[in-house]
Parts: sequence; C-alpha cells; structure tokens
Amino acid sequence: MARGVVIVVLTIGLAACSGEAGRSGSGLPGGELFLRHCSGCHPDGGNSKYPPKSLDRFTLAANGIRTADDIVDKMRNPGQGMTRFDRQAIGDADARKIADYILATFR
Repeated sequence: MARGVVIVVLTIGLAACSGEAGRSGSGLPGGELFLRHCSGCHPDGGNSKYPPKSLDRFTLAANGIRTADDIVDKMRNPGQGMTRFDRQAIGDADARKIADYILATFR
C-alpha cells in the first residue's frame, strides 16, 4: 500500500514540475528538459508504452518525422497514447530544445 502511495505522489509531483518548467521559460538545456518531460515514456530514446514508436532517426523518418519542427508538432498534436504537450506545458523554446536534443542524441 505504501509503495502505491509513493508512486502516486511522485507522479503528481512530476506532472506539476512539468507544467511549471514550461510556463516559466526554463532556460534548461534540451537534455535536461527531455529527462523532465519525456524520459518517463521514452527512456534512452525508446518507447515504454509502444516500442515500435521509438525516437531513433529511422523510426521517426518512417513515421514522417524528420525535423525539429516535426517533433514539436507531434508534441503539440500527438497520436493515441502520447501525452499532449501544449504551450502551457512546454513553451515553444523549450519544445524546440527537446526536439533538437532528440535529433542529435537518438541516431
């Protein structure tokens, strides 16, 4: 029972942090933003919910995602199963940093 409470508290805490960081224009580097907002579902560029939708360049390209703008668009308008990150959750500059980080890191 205590373990379940800890998981719920951590989940709520992470969600609250995600929203605040995006609104305030965090100034954090893309890697840190990725860790805060994306790594829960995309650890090491994979996909814990739907493995065929990982973040490596071949998988992204096969899904029509080739540029940072494409990644930001997917963050703003995701498919089924992915959390939607609107501008209040992650500002445009931070979303772009995350996208650039993904393209540079998960080759």
